[in-house]
Amino acid sequence: MNYINSPIEKIKFNKKELFVKRDDLLDKQFSGNKARKFYYFLQSDIKNIEKIISYGSAQANSLYSLSVLAKLKEVKLDFYVNHISSFLKENPDGNYKFALENGANIIEKNCDDIDQYINSILDEKMLFIEEGGRVKEAEYGIQILAKEINDWALENSIKNLKIVLPSGTGTTALFLQKNLSFEVLTVACVGGSDYLKKQFFHLEQDEKFHPTIIEMQKKYHFGKLYKEFYEMWIKVKNDSNIEFDLLYDPLGFLALQKVYDTNFVYLYIHQGGILGNETMLKRYKRKFE
Repeated sequence: MNYINSPIEKIKFNKKELFVKRDDLLDKQFSGNKARKFYYFLQSDIKNIEKIISYGSAQANSLYSLSVLAKLKEVKLDFYVNHISSFLKENPDGNYKFALENGANIIEKNCDDIDQYINSILDEKMLFIEEGGRVKEAEYGIQILAKEINDWALENSIKNLKIVLPSGTGTTALFLQKNLSFEVLTVACVGGSDYLKKQFFHLEQDEKFHPTIIEMQKKYHFGKLYKEFYEMWIKVKNDSNIEFDLLYDPLGFLALQKVYDTNFVYLYIHQGGILGNETMLKRYKRKFE
């Protein structure tokens, strides 16, 4: 697995210069922000652990990444989801399909407090990793990412750098800001800015380490299809020849478009997640084509 450095490429975004950190190229199986977040566990000796426990949606990027981690560490994975549609069960696709192929045990569990339920069943042979990798151990791998960015900026004499990435739990953005002197800009893709701020406080009480949240005029609901998302995704793909994630990146690029200032150099973090595009593309084409 290549953790020496992921490449940085220069592309055109709205006819302006943009650098992209290609964390989607870290490894064929274990890439993107989840590879960074789960790198601590990959490197750790977990020989006393028999099972990894986590939860999220049936198409979560973390589901697939954790299934790879479990397979590499030769342990089981129990992944709890609120609901799996009958269509997905009958037609496995995307992260769900590949996680099943890796041996993941995906369990439907509809309860008010999934954290409380999981804590009630945990024992010393289980490793609980919170939804989306929102754990303090995630900082270990993200520190490596921060060092790669710092080294690149130093080698290229870039001082006016801003880092941009969309956020779910905000874990990657937070630990990047904590380990970089450059400003980290992010946008809330799940639950809005207030939710994202709470996620920051869950991991770090000192607000000086919190990234800058880009506020959008329109409220977007996570997982819902928006024509402007699809159009932005197609435009960036055509302009850059890089495939980005369809769930988070369209909002990330819309947010970047809103704040882009030619006085700064921007580095966008490609956080992987394109396995989920298989499912998302079908949904978008059904709706807009």
